[in-house]
Amino acid sequence: MFKPITAVSLLLLSVSTALFAAEPPKTAVISVDATHPGASISPSMFGIFFEDINFGADGGLYPELVKNRSFEFSEALTGWHEVLSYELPKGIDPPKGELDIRTDSPLNATNPHYLRAHATAPGYAFYNVGYRGMGVTSGAGYRFSAYIRSKGPKSLRATLTDPSGKVIGTGKLEGFMGSGWTRYETVITPTATVPDARLTLYVDDIGDLDMDMVSLFPVDTWKNRPNGLRKDLVQLLYDMHPGFVRFPGGCIVEGRQLITRYRWKTTVGDISERKTIINRWNDEFDYRPAPDYFQSFGLGFYEYFQLAEDLGAKPLPILNCGMACQFNSSETAALGQLDEYVQDALDLIDFANGPVTSPWGKLRAQMGHPAPFHLEMLGVGNEQWGPRYVERYKIFAAALKSKHPEIKLVVAAGPAPSGEPFESMWKTWREQHADLVDEHYYMSPDWFLTNTQRYDHYDRNGPKVFAGEYAAQSAGQANQDNHNNWQTAIAEAAFMTGLERNGDVVRMASYAPLLANKNAWQWKPDAIWFDNLHAYGTPDYYVQKVFANNTGTRVVPITPLASDGLFTSAVLDERTHELIVKAINNTASERPAEIRLQGIAPSGNATVTTLASPDLKLENTFEQPTALAPESSTLDVKSSTVEVHLRPYSLTVYRIAVR
Repeated sequence: MFKPITAVSLLLLSVSTALFAAEPPKTAVISVDATHPGASISPSMFGIFFEDINFGADGGLYPELVKNRSFEFSEALTGWHEVLSYELPKGIDPPKGELDIRTDSPLNATNPHYLRAHATAPGYAFYNVGYRGMGVTSGAGYRFSAYIRSKGPKSLRATLTDPSGKVIGTGKLEGFMGSGWTRYETVITPTATVPDARLTLYVDDIGDLDMDMVSLFPVDTWKNRPNGLRKDLVQLLYDMHPGFVRFPGGCIVEGRQLITRYRWKTTVGDISERKTIINRWNDEFDYRPAPDYFQSFGLGFYEYFQLAEDLGAKPLPILNCGMACQFNSSETAALGQLDEYVQDALDLIDFANGPVTSPWGKLRAQMGHPAPFHLEMLGVGNEQWGPRYVERYKIFAAALKSKHPEIKLVVAAGPAPSGEPFESMWKTWREQHADLVDEHYYMSPDWFLTNTQRYDHYDRNGPKVFAGEYAAQSAGQANQDNHNNWQTAIAEAAFMTGLERNGDVVRMASYAPLLANKNAWQWKPDAIWFDNLHAYGTPDYYVQKVFANNTGTRVVPITPLASDGLFTSAVLDERTHELIVKAINNTASERPAEIRLQGIAPSGNATVTTLASPDLKLENTFEQPTALAPESSTLDVKSSTVEVHLRPYSLTVYRIAVR
């Protein structure tokens, strides 16, 4: 008999439908098989890649505030300006004088230009604008120094002013005497914190004052070293606990032409004798020209080695192999001209590791580091490819392996992660029994998600992989609209699980680029952004930090590897007796999961580190530098089945104490 549907029936039907729709998601089972531990993991697995792009060195990690301090830019007065009448109170004329760039009787031959200030009236003034302004902090000390040669004037007065012209700090170099070059210094202490101050210099006596290496440098540097590094930026690097530091690049190594290639020998020794050259990124992109982008090399190879040591990381220098950037001039040195390049490599090993009685080991000791830097690996070329590169590598390898068989050599697989020339280069490196092959991938987030199993089927007996440069590109490679958001970072995290669980093939990996100046960048995305006073890590930085802080010693089999938005990896840390499980939930829903441990017993609580946000477009900013940052908690682990909940769009690391 037909029964009409009543209101009560409709209510019961809707409740039943809602309950069915709200049925909790199926519990994911994450199985960890510690009875069959796998390959060892390189202690230098996750490291950092540094290149002087985005004003990452001068104007960044190297905190010199004076731009063009040695007057060696192509336009030798770049950064320097006379004080003009419109910059003074109304009715006051600027004292008369003239600025002149000279080369007769210079400070030294490698920096032949210097500035002569010819004052025809007391108080002649000129100023330096710094790197998009000078960031100074109230109460901090800044060492003002210069090499001076005077013909009349007895002092050089300096003021720091804010954008309104208010004086916030003063200092004076005085007691000039004699006709030779002499270095003078004093300390200026600002009374205000200003992101865009400028340094004005006054010649208070009539006559000629020659000056070179004019510097304003923070006293409070990393480890308080003179000519040291910017403290907050190094702290961010230190907090990562990187396994290695790759330097100095990158395309910087190659140069756009060979004449502007990176020559490490010009970057060591007295900083006043290091040769300034134009930076190859100064006009690479039409949308971000930087004609004032040069390299002073105050941050040189000695400082790079020292930084790696400070970070507890292995140094990985990359040297030019006789080829300029193949995307630019593709200029190539003839095979008969390679002796200089090969000798540079041999001498670098001596500089890093040689005894203090050797020529370059002696220089290292004179610079303050008698002990060796323990160099173990060296890159031959950056992002080269093709027969010309292979020919030159063979010459390098024959010389280096003969004299230094202990040094591992890194070679390039070209600029892309597949196709040609990637395939042919890999074929060559297998034939050559290369040590490490450098692969680069600047690809979309989807590429990273679909390539998490890229190395599962690589030849276990072939050359090892160095994932030397990678970053998810939200809008396209080298696109100015790229973002460092959670979408790019979580895709990189998923990919890194594949790097980690294939630790027998992938021995090292580094995100790139590392640093970017908010006011002077050329490339996006980047791991760390900074301005003249502040710095913050992006979500991509924090993914790198979480992985580098949780690198184990041995791979442990785990399933599933990549399934329905769940990506996993597991390692043992035999030093701390912990099992480290990483799980990425790349879905919009919370996922209950069980971590089932086989062949290993938990012995207490687990520490949990989580990066999570339901908003894939979330970015960190100067105003909210930790909008997305790791969260720490603990988890009570009582049995071999560990119940967890994976938050939507999350990276979670479980460090489980085990027996």
